[in-house]
Amino acid sequence: MKKAFIGAMCALALFTACNAPQKSEPISGLKRADFQTEIKGKQTDLYTLTNKNGMEVCITNFGARLVSIMVPDKNGNMQDVLIGFTNITDYSTKPSDFGASIGQYANRIAGGEITLDGVTYDLPKNNYGHCLHGGCTLEPAPLGWQYHVYDVEKVSDNQIVLVTTSPDGEAGFPGNVVSKTSYTLTDDNAIDIEWTATTDKKTVINLTNHAYFNLNGNPQMPITNHELQLNADYYTPVDSTFMTTGEIAPVAGTPMDFTAFKEIGKEINNYDFDQLKNGNGYDHNWVLNTKCDDTEVCATLKSPVTGIVLDVYTNEPGIQIYTGNFLDGTNNGKDGKSINQRTAICLETQKYPDTPNKSHLEGWPSATVEPGQKYYSRCVYKFSVEK
Repeated sequence: MKKAFIGAMCALALFTACNAPQKSEPISGLKRADFQTEIKGKQTDLYTLTNKNGMEVCITNFGARLVSIMVPDKNGNMQDVLIGFTNITDYSTKPSDFGASIGQYANRIAGGEITLDGVTYDLPKNNYGHCLHGGCTLEPAPLGWQYHVYDVEKVSDNQIVLVTTSPDGEAGFPGNVVSKTSYTLTDDNAIDIEWTATTDKKTVINLTNHAYFNLNGNPQMPITNHELQLNADYYTPVDSTFMTTGEIAPVAGTPMDFTAFKEIGKEINNYDFDQLKNGNGYDHNWVLNTKCDDTEVCATLKSPVTGIVLDVYTNEPGIQIYTGNFLDGTNNGKDGKSINQRTAICLETQKYPDTPNKSHLEGWPSATVEPGQKYYSRCVYKFSVEK
């Protein structure tokens, strides 16, 4: 009887933790009801995290996505610095990576193939003959973790833990993989993101968040006015199909040099420089000097309009900077207006693109995870203001 009572109390505690009261009307203006539906038999919802400073982060369990980030600007006014949609219908029917946790392998894998222990695995070829973001696609059927409906393991005022399972062979990747994504909003205005994963078969894993930031607080104002600094002396060049060549090249003397603050728009259209032509702007991986030390700032972004500053920390060796070069106005954002080219910038912490096929090269990391190992990745987006 006592054991039954204890079991019932544990079940009640778990139910309570996973169903903690959530604000129905976030200050972002999003409506929780607009994110509540059923997809493939699983319930989607909108969850709101807050801290003592009034900062607010909204998250949906559809793709473990960040939906809005409300932070104070230099005048104390709250600004939404994240590009995205206002409802689950748009997220689930319009192809996008907005705010999503990307898996099983973020970024590109050459030719859509990996070889592990002599076995070659064919992956979706959804981008210039390569596998991009785990083969993400909506047609003919949703593919990629950004279209998974995650289970909510835990939710509180300032934290949510989301869980997804990728069965062996999904998108061609080997192994039954169980992954957790944890978002914690701290009282120093940081979003601390942690990913863990385990597998029952040797595989490759590379997880990131694909948040599209605009620190101007006005999505109609391009991010070309933002200033960026990267703690990186090298980057990995790409060919005309956006695939890394295997080279690790110095940034010195090139438009890729952000070792000191530089306006993003200063050289972004210099297509005489092949890398900017190949990337249609900045869409490259930088090799971080931080050497996987997540206590050191690896990137800083700031807006001269709002004074909002974003510092990034990670235990990963690289960061992909993508300046929204292929946003084309097809979709409308939270302001009801079109999301245009260079409306936003992504800062994706990661292993280098195509690491599974290049880890034998000098300076390239490994993305292999064995049974019994625990994959762990961390990214911190910390906000402040420059007065």
